[in-house]
Amino acid sequence: TEDEIILFEREMKEFWTKLKSIYGTEQINQTLALRDSCKESIKALSEKWSKKLKEGDLMIDKIQEYNNEILQQSQRISENQEHLTEIKSNLNQEEEQKKDLTDSIQELKEELMKKKEIISSKNKATKERVERLCKSKVLFEERLGLEIRRIHNEQLQFIFRHIDHKDPDKPYVFTLSINEQGDYEVTSCTPPLDCIAEFQLKVRETNNFSAFVANIRKAFTALSCK
Repeated sequence: TEDEIILFEREMKEFWTKLKSIYGTEQINQTLALRDSCKESIKALSEKWSKKLKEGDLMIDKIQEYNNEILQQSQRISENQEHLTEIKSNLNQEEEQKKDLTDSIQELKEELMKKKEIISSKNKATKERVERLCKSKVLFEERLGLEIRRIHNEQLQFIFRHIDHKDPDKPYVFTLSINEQGDYEVTSCTPPLDCIAEFQLKVRETNNFSAFVANIRKAFTALSCK
């Protein structure tokens, strides 16, 4: 090091001072030449090792820089792996949600198809029943003096006449429909009858429609006599 070199030069000066007092000039000059040669060698060697030390420091700094860069890259790789794991987990959850949604949609479609089939079947049964009622129109008109009209929403209107002897043309009317359960349902009655609910329940139990109409006509007749 530089301190060692300075110490060495100081010791050399002390050595030459002592040497001058002991040896002659020629020997001293030879010794001085040897000393100068030694100093030059030491200087060259010192510069060489100083350069080596600086290169070593630069190498250490470069290695440390590489280590820091590798550490940063490792951290980024770890973060990316965590992010990829999170993305994969989210994708799996989305796939499960998509499957659940697809299954729900399929269930709703199947349920809707069943409901459509039920409604279609009920509508068909309703229309067939209305058609059968319409076919009975002539029989009812001839025997009971009844007029049957088809009105809105597949309802049938039953109009009785010749009930009130004082006013034979006076209409006695009730309107009949078939509800979603496929049962007969009286939606209106003029004049109102207290027994209409009882008749409606009975025809649902017996399905004897002719008796149902006849009972309503009898009730209208009884009401006109009061």
